[in-house]
Amino acid sequence: MLTAVVIILIIIAAVLIYAATRPNDFVVSRSASIAAPSEAIFPLINDFRRWPEWSPYEKLDPDMKRTLSGAESGKGAAYAWEGNGKAGVGRMEITGSVPSSLVALKLDFEKPFRASNRVDFTLMP
Repeated sequence: MLTAVVIILIIIAAVLIYAATRPNDFVVSRSASIAAPSEAIFPLINDFRRWPEWSPYEKLDPDMKRTLSGAESGKGAAYAWEGNGKAGVGRMEITGSVPSSLVALKLDFEKPFRASNRVDFTLMP
């Protein structure tokens, strides 16, 4: 019995040591093909006022409180939200904007969990 407990503790310690050596960063990448030129898509991403037109997250809570601040669009534009358990609470800000090719965001979640992420929308013809 004691031997089995020691073996289990060694396995748990090995898993924890291995996990401690892994990087803290992660990358998730997705792509989609849209039958439209990037010049038509870019304004929808670069302007938070237009996000309700396309973002599925906008539909998670119809009563979500939204606050826009900073620049009207592009770098410096910010969008904060407070919603139900599905939508949560968070804020995002456009940190980089290259017409028709890139919109970079800093995305911070407060609820249902805390997280800070960088998001890049890269558009290609």
